[in-house]
Amino acid sequence: VEDFKLTSGTFVHVGTLRVAAIAACSPVVHDALVAGQDRAYVGLLAWPNIEACRQLVGKPQATADELIRERAVIDRVREGLRAYDAGQGGSSTRVRRAMLMSEPPSIDGNELTDKGYINQRAALERRAAMVEALYAEPPGPDVIVID
Repeated sequence: VEDFKLTSGTFVHVGTLRVAAIAACSPVVHDALVAGQDRAYVGLLAWPNIEACRQLVGKPQATADELIRERAVIDRVREGLRAYDAGQGGSSTRVRRAMLMSEPPSIDGNELTDKGYINQRAALERRAAMVEALYAEPPGPDVIVID
């Protein structure tokens, strides 16, 4: 249900890619949305692991808004995704851009299922402006360019 095609016609297997990308960015990413339907490449909207990010930057009181702008956090995401991408063979398994999100998933916005899982489709629709920013040319300052 979550899988989609890139403009090349290649299927992106969201579940597998999502888990691998989160692991690659460990410990600073808690969860993520995989974007790219009808786009040329895969992008990631990621929720930071607040405590891990605070430890990384040495700021125990930092807010999510502050943490997603910290160079060390951004660099950790970029380095993790570059390492992940290096082992991938095709465009459907590589992440070319990412953005960190400070707003947690919304229950009221149907971004979480009853069991606490991320509803990819609803979350991507609710965050459509972020998806557009992720794919904007040239990329804005909040976009982490991986390649």
